[in-house]
Amino acid sequence: MRMELSAVAGDITTQDVDAIVNAANNAMRGGGGVDGAIHRAGGPAVLRDCIARFPNGLATGDAGWTTAGAMAAKWVIHTVGPNYGAGQRDRSLLVSCYRRCLQVADELGAASIAFPLLSAGVYAWPRADAIAAAVDTLRVTPTQVTQARLVGFDDRAYREITAALAQR
Repeated sequence: MRMELSAVAGDITTQDVDAIVNAANNAMRGGGGVDGAIHRAGGPAVLRDCIARFPNGLATGDAGWTTAGAMAAKWVIHTVGPNYGAGQRDRSLLVSCYRRCLQVADELGAASIAFPLLSAGVYAWPRADAIAAAVDTLRVTPTQVTQARLVGFDDRAYREITAALAQR
């Protein structure tokens, strides 16, 4: 079965899917941007689970899961993208984030998943390449997930993701 990949405009914390992906940092204790929004929307259960499941944090390019707390999703799949602005420019780490998230989703039995654009915010990965890495990796990675969404937080991101889906 082939996975349906689509673009959605909006807030990742409100997506009605089995799992949402968090653009986490290595410490796994919350942060800004998507990470902060997920922790706020999910409530204290997300942080408690992060502390219990990731006492030493999470490596760049890896992924792991926690409860989604008060959000509609069942799980949060946390992944740590490379920080381009800090000199972490190995694209294979960004690709690994998407692959590992799908592997974790398969382990959980998640049929649907929503992704933000990993590393494209405060981590400063060039947006066009961040979108290309997401689309290309999600299209070729074997998975049991049947529906994946790339969530553009603003209209510009949504339009760019939609265009990349049409072109690639």
